[in-house]
Amino acid sequence: LQATRSTLSRVNVQRNLSTTLRSLAVAVTQPAPTFKGQAVAGGQFKEISLEDYKGKYLVLFFYPLDFTFVCPTELIAFSENVADFNALNCEVLGVSTDSHFSHLAWDNMPRKDAGIALRGLFLIDPEGVLRHMSVNDLPVGRSVEETLRLLKAFQFVAEHGEVCPANWQPESPTIKPDPSGSLEYFDK
Repeated sequence: LQATRSTLSRVNVQRNLSTTLRSLAVAVTQPAPTFKGQAVAGGQFKEISLEDYKGKYLVLFFYPLDFTFVCPTELIAFSENVADFNALNCEVLGVSTDSHFSHLAWDNMPRKDAGIALRGLFLIDPEGVLRHMSVNDLPVGRSVEETLRLLKAFQFVAEHGEVCPANWQPESPTIKPDPSGSLEYFDK
């Protein structure tokens, strides 16, 4: 458990950042806003920024607090699957308004003793462009499996130039993004 929890980096975001709402606006297909913050990675405090992840995919997910109800289930699920993301050249970074001290305390607490804002998830490509975002209300957790599926789909598109239809899974047919290519797909 201890090793599992420490593989997931988590950052605290200060509420008093000197930024405007315009600079915080995000949009799919646009560069992700730059950020920096104090993280807990591998049981240590570390200053990180978006620039640290250039050249890799990044799953950036937001959660309200460490010691709540749904948040710990998401933190554990992402932690248990971080090797799957890493195998796909992807880092996973959780962000909340909790302090880095709270993150470290949660990391050091045995899972059986842990307590179980809105949940935002952003998938950023190696060039820093936002490719996917989703936001859930507090009572509903995210699907790590769906996040992995989306990551694989965006990587497939980047590598092959074809597009992924609804409910695409790895090894499923894709579509060449032109009129004859789409006819070929629908004729199958």
